[in-house]
Amino acid sequence: MQLPEAFKEKYRRLLGADADAFFQALDDQPSKAFRVNPLKPNDQPVDTPLGPRVPWSRWGYYGAISGHSIDHTDGVIYSQEPSAQLVGELAQPTPGSKVLDLAAAPGGKSTHLASFMKQSGLLVSNEINRKRAGILSENMERFGVANALVTNHDATALAKKFPLYFDTIVLDAPCSGEGMFRKDPDAIQYWTPEYPAENAERQKEILVDTVKMLKPGGTLVYSTCTFAPEEDEQVIAWLLEQYPEFSVVPVEKFDGIDDGRPEWADGNPALADTVRLFPNHVAGEGHFMAKLHKADSDEIAKSVKTARPNLTAEQRGLWDEFAQTNLIRQPEGILYAFGDQLYALPDEAPDFKGLQVLRAGLHLGTFKKKRFEPSLAYALAANPTDFKRTYALTTTEWAQYVHGDTFMVDVSQAQDNGWYSLTMAENGVGFGKLVNGQMKNFYPKGLRFLPQTEVK
Repeated sequence: MQLPEAFKEKYRRLLGADADAFFQALDDQPSKAFRVNPLKPNDQPVDTPLGPRVPWSRWGYYGAISGHSIDHTDGVIYSQEPSAQLVGELAQPTPGSKVLDLAAAPGGKSTHLASFMKQSGLLVSNEINRKRAGILSENMERFGVANALVTNHDATALAKKFPLYFDTIVLDAPCSGEGMFRKDPDAIQYWTPEYPAENAERQKEILVDTVKMLKPGGTLVYSTCTFAPEEDEQVIAWLLEQYPEFSVVPVEKFDGIDDGRPEWADGNPALADTVRLFPNHVAGEGHFMAKLHKADSDEIAKSVKTARPNLTAEQRGLWDEFAQTNLIRQPEGILYAFGDQLYALPDEAPDFKGLQVLRAGLHLGTFKKKRFEPSLAYALAANPTDFKRTYALTTTEWAQYVHGDTFMVDVSQAQDNGWYSLTMAENGVGFGKLVNGQMKNFYPKGLRFLPQTEVK
């Protein structure tokens, strides 16, 4: 790897005798990892080997995944670099809480936070870049998250909507990306000696808005994927000086995880309780993290209006007819229609005035002429036991399903015409509609693919 000379000089000065091992690690292959999905009825992978555990991640394993595997397609696993899995572990939001992932794309942190929340409470997953927000929305859908809003705003706009609102905020701040050099060598071309300091100014601007949204007594997790002290310890030192109500929370540090370096900032000893991950010390990429607590106070948040059901009488009738015919258990939340699209919003969902929302809770399906058609998102998030009719796919049938084909069913499993929750290994993977022994395929056209090999 051709590192800039100024970069090497900087880290020789900072790391001393450890610098050569650090540079060597940047030439090594990056470690790959993934998390299993505890929101699924069965979180055991079907066609993805489980490697060694990621020590600091309760759902994390080392190993590579296939994007066209059963496990990835059906949301049983999520690819996430091992060091990044520590961010969600530091936050550990509780079910029922209000959580903001401020710079959430592509979705690794948000799906991890959702794993802790167990479909209860409100998760706002925000991304300022519209295209990346779309990718975030897709990943949240595949993971089966039912209690999230995916929004597309800058921090200033969100701060106006959600003053003193969130119990937990995660800010994986835009940064110089030094920690990703070996994973994304193209990032090197953007680096200059001044680049970290430029990013630090932007990070401070975002934090000014971030602290406005955190409740007294709340938790802020700040992280970057850079080694630069300007963006790491020095930003936290600035935050502690500007906002004395914040304090650094000591966290468990597993073997190979380093303390922050107070001497790289203003010498505040509390900075040693921040977290550094160097690729020559752990099997993962470079990261910095700090868990912060906001002291309790008498500040009272302004109330945020919540959304209310808005179905027309016709829509309500079509949904009730579908539910009576097909459901054992109805989805929780507020039934809300965006045009002909039906969603189940989290109970704490705010009204949408002034919000750019790409995904609102759980997409249940589409109102069509005199009928309701359920969505893939609904099948992925719900337990198949919520439906009156289920059909367990064979691996051959699954391959036909994701390719968009119809297929004849095993009549010992399914005889009655109507909607079926299609399953693999007890997890919902989509909907099919049985018509006289043939399963009609409703897998979205834009997602269809031809599996390369038969799954064993």
